[in-house]
Amino acid sequence: MFLLLFFVLLIQFFTYWIFEPLASFLEYVLEIRLSPIIALIGLLFLFSSKNIEK
Repeated sequence: MFLLLFFVLLIQFFTYWIFEPLASFLEYVLEIRLSPIIALIGLLFLFSSKNIEK
């Protein structure tokens, strides 16, 4: 039982250690103050001169 608990805690620790920087970066990028920049990039991509129908 303790071995199972040890492995579960170990997996949770490594999952946090691997994905916490990625989550922190995404939280920073998706903040409200950066959303106009993301929207501008999206609009530029949407209305770019590339013709999708070709």
